[in-house]
Amino acid sequence: MLTQPRQIESFRAQERACILPTFDGDVAWELGTIIRARCQKKHDSPAVIYIAHVNSSQLLFFATSHPGTYPDQMHWVKRREAVVLRWGTSTACMREQVLQARPSRSVQETLKDLYEIADPTMYACQGGGFPVRVKNVGGIVGVIVVSGLGHDDHDVIVDGIKEYLGKHK
Repeated sequence: MLTQPRQIESFRAQERACILPTFDGDVAWELGTIIRARCQKKHDSPAVIYIAHVNSSQLLFFATSHPGTYPDQMHWVKRREAVVLRWGTSTACMREQVLQARPSRSVQETLKDLYEIADPTMYACQGGGFPVRVKNVGGIVGVIVVSGLGHDDHDVIVDGIKEYLGKHK
């Protein structure tokens, strides 16, 4: 098993490798379709796929991979989105950073203490939220969230972005 500092660097390397040449509604649609197909192929459980533009909070893509998602999955989507928007990193990376900062405390307790957050339950530091970055543009321009696949939420996003980038070299 990787040590946490190596896991954090691995997540950061994934983010650097997943920088898009451009981002708009068409890109979001193609990315969302790729990610949805990967969810359907790899998992029987239903997942939500959500892609939004950061500046306008405009929803650009929303779909489920299979019937049977639960209404509270949108709660998880919004909590993951909140992590990406606040800290500009993937939720998986943020989780490792928080666990490394205070390994003996829960993620929620650490968020509350380190960032003086009155209600840490508005954030979900677990895999499944990913920042969208564009080459030569500072900051994040969008967010991708997958909810419903457990530990594979993060990986299906990264693999989907890499597939998209492979088609658009």
